[in-house]
Amino acid sequence: MKSITLAAAALALISLASCSASKTKDQTMDSMETAKDTVVRPDSIDLAATLGEEKATGRVEVYDMGDFKLHVYYTQDVMNDASYIVEGTDSVVTLEQPLFKVNVSEFDAYLDKVGIPVAKRITDYHVGGTGAHEVLMMKGMPEFVKGPVYGGMMKGFEQTFGDSMTDLPTGKEDEVDFGTTLTYAGVPFEFRHGATSDFPGASIIIGGKAYYTHWTPAKAHMSNLQLSSRAAVDAEMAEAVSELNSGAVLFIGGHGGATQKDSVEFKIEYLKTIRNLLGKAKTADDFVAELSKAYPGLPGAEGLPQLAAALYK
Repeated sequence: MKSITLAAAALALISLASCSASKTKDQTMDSMETAKDTVVRPDSIDLAATLGEEKATGRVEVYDMGDFKLHVYYTQDVMNDASYIVEGTDSVVTLEQPLFKVNVSEFDAYLDKVGIPVAKRITDYHVGGTGAHEVLMMKGMPEFVKGPVYGGMMKGFEQTFGDSMTDLPTGKEDEVDFGTTLTYAGVPFEFRHGATSDFPGASIIIGGKAYYTHWTPAKAHMSNLQLSSRAAVDAEMAEAVSELNSGAVLFIGGHGGATQKDSVEFKIEYLKTIRNLLGKAKTADDFVAELSKAYPGLPGAEGLPQLAAALYK
């Protein structure tokens, strides 16, 4: 469904285990508006004490967003996944439940401690441990996850991680159209198209304040899994501008957890740098050297050869 770009990304994901968007630069930057400068600080939860355990596998932060609370569960697994609980007044919504058994058990125990019913479970980019529960997915995503790209990726995970992975979900899959806003637990969820180079998942604006997308913006080098082609650079730039212009004050993702506006701004400047280098650097080696020079000491430099290979293939 998503062509060679996604197939390459899926194969790269499998190998990791031991883990319309062609705007010009001027068009992109001209369209940018100033986002709110609000910084939302989390409360850290002593997860082990909350669950009555000696030691926790993951960790939890809770953000008070005014009309709702956002619980961020960091799995601390090999894929740097994050799962979410959106707490309204009388019920909650889960988003991207964990994949590995140890995290599924811990997340479910914490969810029980929140102590109010689950109004909806949303599976966007990451199939996880929702078991027999009914889930909400984007239009076309249920078919896609069973297809050769995503399905093949999951089979690769099963071979790599074995029994540590939870059983794949068996619950009913309801589909929602892109461009739809639905309210659960008293909180509106706006489902927008995600980056055009990615799986057919949504960028979700939660309560007008938190912006969820597949990859949390980070002050780090981007991976070849996210920038799998030159077209993906443009797609991710368009997505980043949408994030910044959304009015959100917190930015979250399936990989990486929660961050603030400055990380989105960094991502935009980083992608501008990559665009410029792709126009000047003749070889992949030249690209790596120039990007390393532009961002000395930036985390993720060990992955630059793979990134360059994807952009110069």
